[in-house]
Amino acid sequence: MHRMRGEWSWTRGRALAASAVLTAALLAFHSAVPNAVGRPGSLLEAFLPWLGTAVPVLAGLALWRRSATAAVAVALPAAVWTYLFGGLLLPAERAAGDLVAVQHNVSDENPDPAGTARALAAASPELIALEELTPAALPVYASVLAADYPHHAVEGTVGLWSKYPLTDVRHLDIRPRGIGEGWNRGLRSSVRTPHGEVAVYVAHLPSVRLGVSGFGSGPRDESAGLLGAAVAAERLDTVVLLGDLNGTVDDRGLAPVTSRVGAPRRGLAFSWPAAFPVARIDQVLARGATVRDVRTLPATGSDHLPVAARVRIGRP
Repeated sequence: MHRMRGEWSWTRGRALAASAVLTAALLAFHSAVPNAVGRPGSLLEAFLPWLGTAVPVLAGLALWRRSATAAVAVALPAAVWTYLFGGLLLPAERAAGDLVAVQHNVSDENPDPAGTARALAAASPELIALEELTPAALPVYASVLAADYPHHAVEGTVGLWSKYPLTDVRHLDIRPRGIGEGWNRGLRSSVRTPHGEVAVYVAHLPSVRLGVSGFGSGPRDESAGLLGAAVAAERLDTVVLLGDLNGTVDDRGLAPVTSRVGAPRRGLAFSWPAAFPVARIDQVLARGATVRDVRTLPATGSDHLPVAARVRIGRP
């Protein structure tokens, strides 16, 4: 007797089922992907949430093939993705007293620094961290932000604007070996907030490159090690790190940093590239505080989107 057309089968779709199991394995055990040559592990982790897009595709193919085996197997990557990232999509709790921080790589080719500054201030944050400041654009940012942010500090191409007083501002040395001495992309400052003194770090780690030799993240990883060591040595209990880290929080290359400061509890907030964001490489991370949520702000003249985060100091 011939099988009825459209009948579900346990024998069809084994390749689909294998693909679903492989997707689940990559999600669950991404740290097992080797990183020795070409850093494929870091490349996978840079876009890890996007593996979830395989789930609806595999589910649709399982339905089309009427494959019971594939349909059951697709539940595996769906469950793993939900465990890893589903919580980020839940609504954020709103509470008074949170500190709002904005992080933005403004781009050294930004054609409208004044408009960018006004857009960032419109989010009413207490802290604004900027990277890729140029000598020509810096006075514009300082002028536009001066009224609402009377306290600011700049080291090289990174800056911090604050509604609260800044003290103990100093250069943060995160320069990898082989990069010239004019490379200055880190600062550290104490901020006297109503919730207590907070150490705020602003950092811009080196860019990564994808080429024939693989995922070129060596200088970034070295810089991340220096940044992580500085955070570990910080004397204040509460630390807020703002910066373009040129990596996601899942990327093992940033482990020296992400092992010491916590990521946002809510929000994906893909920030780069601005035209079609696929990853959040602009980060707001904290120690002794909770980054309750992160979101993107409207596009500016930069190739990054700004991100805004609500930080609860000293309380869960």
